[in-house]
Amino acid sequence: MVGSNFGIIYHPSAGGGSGTSGQTNSSGGGPSNFNASTGGDRAAHLSDFMLQLEDYTPLMPDAVTAHYLNMGGFHADDKRIVRLISIATQKFMSEIIDDALQHSKARTHLQNSNTPGGSKAKDRKFTLTMEDLQPALADYGINVRKMDYSQ
Repeated sequence: MVGSNFGIIYHPSAGGGSGTSGQTNSSGGGPSNFNASTGGDRAAHLSDFMLQLEDYTPLMPDAVTAHYLNMGGFHADDKRIVRLISIATQKFMSEIIDDALQHSKARTHLQNSNTPGGSKAKDRKFTLTMEDLQPALADYGINVRKMDYSQ
C-alpha cells in the first residue's frame, strides 16, 4: 500500500461528521472524535507527508508524468504535485496488474485442474495477457476490445 510508505494514518471521519472543531468526545468507552483534533495536527501530518514526498522516487519518472499532464492541459510547477500524481498512477496500475494476476491464476488453476498431472503453481511463471487484462480493466469501468481487422 502506497500510504504505508509515508506513515500516513487514514481517518475515514476526517471529511465530515457532526462534531465541530475543538469539541472532545466525553463518553468514556467510545472512540475519540477525529474532528476534535486541532488543525495544527492535520497541518503537521500534511507537512510531514509533503517533506517525505520530496525524497520519494516513484517508479514513473517525473518527466513522463509531467509530459502526460501537459498533454492533458495541466501544468504544475511544483514537483511534489507531479510526484503525488505519479504515486496515484502507480497505485492504480498496481491494483489493475494485481487483479489481472488473480484472473490469470484462476484461469490457469481451472485449466490445470482439468488436465491430469498439471504443473504446480510454484513452478508457474505468469505472463500478462489481454485475456487476463480485459476482465481486470472491466472491473474499473475500462472497456478494452480487440481491433476489427476486417476493415
